[in-house]
Amino acid sequence: MKEPTQFLTNEKGEKIAVIIGIAEYEKLLEELEELWAIRELEEANASGEVPVPFEEAIERIEGQRILK
Repeated sequence: MKEPTQFLTNEKGEKIAVIIGIAEYEKLLEELEELWAIRELEEANASGEVPVPFEEAIERIEGQRILK
């Protein structure tokens, strides 16, 4: 059974915050991170850029560090 939603209110009775359990908070964070990853992937696909394999990207980054 889902816990009822609890709100914090100001002196006017207006809702200003929501109280949620830790488990629900962690679930929301995980879902947000997943949505962020999907958005990043969609933006990368829409950019038309050619993807670089992970190993090659690491080599490029390390090469730039050596040059600095």
